[in-house]
Amino acid sequence: MSMSAEHAEALKNEVAVVCCRTEAGTILSADNLEDPDIFPDMVDSGLLTIPSDCLKVGEVIGAKLTKTIDSLTPLTPDIIEGAKVIETKNEIKETVSIDENAKAVLKLNKNAGDIITAEDLENPMYFEQLEDSLLVKLGDAVLTVKEVLGKTLRSHTPALTPVTRDLLEGYEEELEVANNQEIITTLNSSVLKIKIAEGKGIDIELPLNIVPSVAPMAKAAPVVTAAKAEVPAEKAVEKVKEPKKVRELIKKHFAIKEVKFGEKTKIEGTTLYIREDICSDAVNESDLVKSIKIDIITPDKYNTYSDTIMDVQPIATKEGDAKIGTGVTRVLDGVIVMVTGTDEDGVQIGEFGSSEGILEENIMWGRPGAPDKGEIFIKTEVVIARGTNMERPGPLAAHKATDYITQEIRNVLKTVDESLVVDTEEIDEYRRPGKKKVVIVKEIMGQGAMHDNLILPVEPVGVLGGKPNVDLGNVPVMLSPIEVVDGGIHALTCIGPASKECSRHYWREPLVMEAMADENIDLAGVIFVGSPQINSEKFYVSERLGMMIEFMDVDGAIVTTEGFGNNHIDFASHIEQIGMRGIPAVGMSFCAVQGALVVGNKYMKYMVDNNKSEAGIENEVLSCNTLCKEDAIRALSMLKSAMKEEEVKAAERKWNPNVKENNLEAIEKTDNVKINRVENETSIPMSEKRLEKYSTK
Repeated sequence: MSMSAEHAEALKNEVAVVCCRTEAGTILSADNLEDPDIFPDMVDSGLLTIPSDCLKVGEVIGAKLTKTIDSLTPLTPDIIEGAKVIETKNEIKETVSIDENAKAVLKLNKNAGDIITAEDLENPMYFEQLEDSLLVKLGDAVLTVKEVLGKTLRSHTPALTPVTRDLLEGYEEELEVANNQEIITTLNSSVLKIKIAEGKGIDIELPLNIVPSVAPMAKAAPVVTAAKAEVPAEKAVEKVKEPKKVRELIKKHFAIKEVKFGEKTKIEGTTLYIREDICSDAVNESDLVKSIKIDIITPDKYNTYSDTIMDVQPIATKEGDAKIGTGVTRVLDGVIVMVTGTDEDGVQIGEFGSSEGILEENIMWGRPGAPDKGEIFIKTEVVIARGTNMERPGPLAAHKATDYITQEIRNVLKTVDESLVVDTEEIDEYRRPGKKKVVIVKEIMGQGAMHDNLILPVEPVGVLGGKPNVDLGNVPVMLSPIEVVDGGIHALTCIGPASKECSRHYWREPLVMEAMADENIDLAGVIFVGSPQINSEKFYVSERLGMMIEFMDVDGAIVTTEGFGNNHIDFASHIEQIGMRGIPAVGMSFCAVQGALVVGNKYMKYMVDNNKSEAGIENEVLSCNTLCKEDAIRALSMLKSAMKEEEVKAAERKWNPNVKENNLEAIEKTDNVKINRVENETSIPMSEKRLEKYSTK
């Protein structure tokens, strides 16, 4: 696969190998060269041997090939005429040609006081593409390269900003003024301003507390200063911008220590009773539901068999007319709802792997989206119509039938006496003006089939009122952080168990919680964006995401995804769309061995691997490889470094589990904190299925 000219420039110090058969006499360009990113794997597999005298990409471009050679032939001095001369080990001697008459557009974020160099300016060859994408507008006011080189910026200026006079020091316009100009005094905001324009155009501003009286304003003269000299009597003190509380959520917790069947659904003290015949009503929620059964799983039954776990859900309800993310939410502690299911033929409702088997062998306890040890499960076993397990209506029907049961519990919870509240939790959401503005982007499944989610239902993690992201076209949807952790997402996704984010994951989303608590950033919101099936739709959605983030004027972004494979295409595109706007973006995904990225781009420099499994694989243990607090801490730390333009080391070519630990230790040392590490699957009993899976790795 050949390279683009831009990519070749970035890799000019890498070894040069032709990608295709190339004839003698060819003047070499980037189109003739193979991408060096694939060389390590080719060398490992024996397909490529690179000699010690192999020339570099920057040395051979523009040189002449003297011999016809086959594909994947390294370029050496004996077959190249006119190779460029290397000045030092890592520098190629060449003259950089700059079109001084081209428009000047900043390529990088620059700070006030920075002096503009040629390296700071965007290559004019990209202007047409940038204008077509509405990223820049090159009007008559934009200065040329010649006019801006060596000039000093007056203020912080983001990348892709056309350079105009008002951005630079020493470019104030000067008007000729007659010699008999008058002295001008103005009174404004308790400051005496005096302008004297006698060829020099001097401005003097004095606070009125040192001026006993002010003369009447003289006749105005048309003065625009050439060099403004302000002489304040005392140094201005910048006002510290206080955090602004924008919303709050109250969660009232009620303890449940026992769950039983009874004549009607009710809560008495710490006991939850579920109506004995409730399943006969729940089955009618959809024609696709053939049967539904409830198992009450107490800790002593964790060693029993279960079908694949489709979802784990909190039991919560809103008080009064409050919507998700507002008011008061009532929550049951000590009990969760677990959705499991098959079709009529016994086929598990899942796509890439499933978690059927002994419960305690297939659950990674304590993960944000998984059950906690000691909790009671209200586990539904749903059987749906034959062959519908891989279609959207099938899994949704299982969730609807289960939610019928949950809603009856919610209705009872609304009426429970306040005296049973065991804990009250207040979650505050702040905006922090003056801090680096950050947005979180969560890519959720949207390919159709069983890949869907319900956004903002009426009840926390409910069904009624929720909008499927597939039906919304998978376009970006903004939620407030509090809407996310108040059950704003009902997850229907049936991807591999280890990396799927269940509904409870969003309820306890660690990245959102960490970002909200971080006083050094301004969390601007959480964008949910679906992952369509068709590539053209993927890129359409990514472009909309990029434009949304551009106009949010953020300083940084964190992009997360669940699962791996097909969705990595748009995951990479999201990061590219954000990065091409000069905004650093940290990516978070399960990668390791089995989930290694299938695509990439130059903006994917900051990556956090969510893997926890011992072998770096989809081990089919529920929530094993999902985003946890330790990952959130790493991502936020990496983003802060990126926003400061600090160096972040490139990822190693192959998965190295030590990288994660090294990062955590570095953060602990720098911030003087202790970061708790989560356990992996070695902490739970080994299932026969996992034993077989590991034996093949």
